[in-house]
Amino acid sequence: MSASAYREIARNGVWKQNTSLVQLLGLCPLLAVSTSFVNGVSLAVATIFVMALASGVVAGVRSFIPHEIRIPVFILIIASLVTMLDLAMNAWLHQLYLVLGIFIPLIVVNCIVLARVEAFAAKNTPLIAAWDGAMMGVGMVAAIAVLGGLRELIGTGQLFAGIEMVFPGARALQLLPADYPGFLVAILPPGAFIVLGFMIAGRNWLDARAAARVRPARAAPAQA
Repeated sequence: MSASAYREIARNGVWKQNTSLVQLLGLCPLLAVSTSFVNGVSLAVATIFVMALASGVVAGVRSFIPHEIRIPVFILIIASLVTMLDLAMNAWLHQLYLVLGIFIPLIVVNCIVLARVEAFAAKNTPLIAAWDGAMMGVGMVAAIAVLGGLRELIGTGQLFAGIEMVFPGARALQLLPADYPGFLVAILPPGAFIVLGFMIAGRNWLDARAAARVRPARAAPAQA
């Protein structure tokens, strides 16, 4: 596959088919864990690991899996990878593991992972499938990073709270004045829906602007 094809897969995953802002998949962890930047990004990075490896493995063994039982086999592969991840985080990132809690094993039933494995990995080669899974995960990381960062900043005036769970010795940044009272709604469930709605609207607006710039450029040669 050419380099341009890999770039197109990356563009699809990060922007055109962003799982959080376009396909609206996996909203449960997206909204529930994005109360802070660190929590949201940590879960999204864990999801990248599972998506990339699951896609690569499924693409490698797809010819050996009977079509009738493919979904249970895909879930078994995903569950095995999530179990490995769960044990690793419990051993090496225990405090973060306790904070993320049930959302780590729930990656098994995250519709982002299973949908991409079924729609793309089961029809392509392992390298391409792994790249697609990773880029879909990167799109989720980008969305949840902005969502979690905005909610944390508006809600508490801080950014990177809990970073010491990942990088011992690091500290959160107080970006707003120390006497900032906070805006509780931002870190409550309604705040997640409101901020995500603005993000989706912003992405649609950027796409509309890009399309408006392209139309005159295409019309000019036709008129000439």
